[in-house]
Amino acid sequence: MTRRRKRTVAFLVIAAVLILTAVCGAAAYHTLQKALYPLKETELVEQYAREYEVPAYLIYAVINTESGFDPEAVSDLGALGIMQMTPDTFDWLQTKTGDTLPEDALFDKDISIRYGTLFLSMLLEEFGDENTAVAAYHAGRGRVNGWLENPDYSADGKTLTTIPTTDTAHYVHKVSRAVEKYKELYDL
Repeated sequence: MTRRRKRTVAFLVIAAVLILTAVCGAAAYHTLQKALYPLKETELVEQYAREYEVPAYLIYAVINTESGFDPEAVSDLGALGIMQMTPDTFDWLQTKTGDTLPEDALFDKDISIRYGTLFLSMLLEEFGDENTAVAAYHAGRGRVNGWLENPDYSADGKTLTTIPTTDTAHYVHKVSRAVEKYKELYDL
């Protein structure tokens, strides 16, 4: 989906939220929020959340932000599947698991959620901060490590205080907002 189309869809969703809130009140708003932040693929998310010790709300938030739960999603940059992983990252992660799967395996929800959650687990362990890990999921570990070395972006070398690219900053904001919604709506 192109950025322009995403913006149009986002505008229409916001307009619908405002109209529904005005017409139907809080109950409709809550129902709409659950439609915007659904719990899907719960068996897989819960399984890999436990296995890799990643909060389920974070997995749901990343999936929702990355693909809207579309297992056939393909980004403009070539990221594939429900968790939008690049084939290069997938290949690198397979050196850790010993698997030798083709890149189109990322269209399988189980594989995508498994490897996406494994990657989140590794990033959380490496960076120790959820937002910094999410930035690395989007921009790459190398870029984030470079940002952490720059005092303009990190006061302590461990946590990003400023994200220097607009698209990654926006991504982290969207995931953070989704995290809060998943916690609020589902008590995760």
